[in-house]
Amino acid sequence: MAQPLTKSDIVSSEQEPLILVDSDDREVGRLDKSACHDGDGVLHRAFSLFVFNAAGELLLQRRAAGKRLWPSYWSNSCCSHPRAGETMDEAVARRLYQELGLTATLRFVYKFEYVAAFEDLGTEHELCWVYVGASEDDPVINTTEIDEWRWIAPRDLTRELAAHGEAFTPWLKLEWARLRQEFGDDLAGMTTI
Repeated sequence: MAQPLTKSDIVSSEQEPLILVDSDDREVGRLDKSACHDGDGVLHRAFSLFVFNAAGELLLQRRAAGKRLWPSYWSNSCCSHPRAGETMDEAVARRLYQELGLTATLRFVYKFEYVAAFEDLGTEHELCWVYVGASEDDPVINTTEIDEWRWIAPRDLTRELAAHGEAFTPWLKLEWARLRQEFGDDLAGMTTI
């Protein structure tokens, strides 16, 4: 792994090229991140990661206030985009380290397409690969990406989403509901891998 990042390294930009895909996840081109998120959004490849500790708690992050889309919203442990020539497993491990200073055991669970607009500032239209992972370490956050973090018990997250869903990113809500309903065994096993 590369040298540890400082707490405020810039690890992505609006000019970063994203991988455009069709609904079957076949690559169809590249476009910069800013353009992918303009208007109704352009379908691109992405990932979301849910990291658990040995106590079965999930690591949540609150997105930095400077983010274009969903600033200061609570979200899952890590989410981003792969780069050209990078496998998805490499992309997930890279970004987890860049944002949170963590390494983790990772497992792919499922992928899905979603669209979510944020006010009039832009739209996420992603073909998102969802991963779960396990780590015993507390993060050292990159403050360009993240304002704060916390561990939360799954049942408490489900309660918070029901009571205060407006404080969370739309993809977290979609992914958490499906993980709990369809992949509960994968979640339960994360503390033992």
